[in-house]
Amino acid sequence: MKDKFSVIICTYMRPKIIGHLIESITRQAVLPSEVIIVDGSTDFSTKELFEDKVFSFPFHYMLVDEVNRGLTRQRNVGISQAKEDSQYIIFLDDDVVLEPSFFQELLKAFEDSGVIGVDGWISNENLWKRVKDIEQLPQNTMVLDGFYLPLSSRDRMRAALGLFPFRYLPGSIPPYGHGKSSLPPSGKIYAVEHIMGGITAYRKSIFQHIQFSHFFEGYGLYEDFDFSVRASRYGKLVTNTAARLAHYHAPGGRPNLYKYGRMVVRNGWYVWRLKYPHPGAINILKWHLITCLLMFIRLVNAITGPNRSDAFDDFRGRFTSWLNLLFRKPLIEQ
Repeated sequence: MKDKFSVIICTYMRPKIIGHLIESITRQAVLPSEVIIVDGSTDFSTKELFEDKVFSFPFHYMLVDEVNRGLTRQRNVGISQAKEDSQYIIFLDDDVVLEPSFFQELLKAFEDSGVIGVDGWISNENLWKRVKDIEQLPQNTMVLDGFYLPLSSRDRMRAALGLFPFRYLPGSIPPYGHGKSSLPPSGKIYAVEHIMGGITAYRKSIFQHIQFSHFFEGYGLYEDFDFSVRASRYGKLVTNTAARLAHYHAPGGRPNLYKYGRMVVRNGWYVWRLKYPHPGAINILKWHLITCLLMFIRLVNAITGPNRSDAFDDFRGRFTSWLNLLFRKPLIEQ
């Protein structure tokens, strides 16, 4: 029987960007059972984009009110509107463009009945390089399946301080948080401990048990991390590096850097402690050391970098959120 799957795209004030995504969906080797647009925009520009458009798959557009605006709320609204006979639900960010085989490859992961969720692989963010001579590899690097990942300057600083997760595969969550997500372009399917929300498919049955958390209302940084950690209690999570797409990180609809910095620390702490309620003193110390190191790097960027004002706002947000965590920690929803 043909796989039936619903595609949910949550968007906010990005009419030009989302048009490229929809065009790439029309070119898929396997077409969805339906596409649901959940629009949180405060104007009608995205709605007007789709008026009088006809697609080769059922297409539904919804403009939500202020009460249901925000990524996690919009995703939950989309789930409630999905067809009853859909077997899978695929979530896509509005600023991605799919390769023609994306859906076909992504759904292959569900041939393993134990898999509950899968995400794809972002081709235009790949930093892995093919290993030509193992003897010539840079010191302190990640190596996997014939590829190696050169470390960024901040990761080299972490490595020098013994705080880089060399012992953990990409996609794992170390007991002190702050792992690495990037996987090599091997075409393989890898077992992971968290998956990215905007390029993801889940079995529809999971939504009988959990929904996206209201803790991550608004922009919702790391809401996908939170959901996948809770989903992993019901089945396996994997990344299929053969399911490929490009992610263009459209600037519209994003929070200011101060709010972003606050979310990096506060939401990052939340999902780490969701995964590890009792990580132990050493791992707690490591989490704080890495958080402060990354905070310090943003402060240096604010003094020496090209975008000093943005870097300083990011630093302020991180520092404020970190101080708050020392005195008042969020209540974690189980």
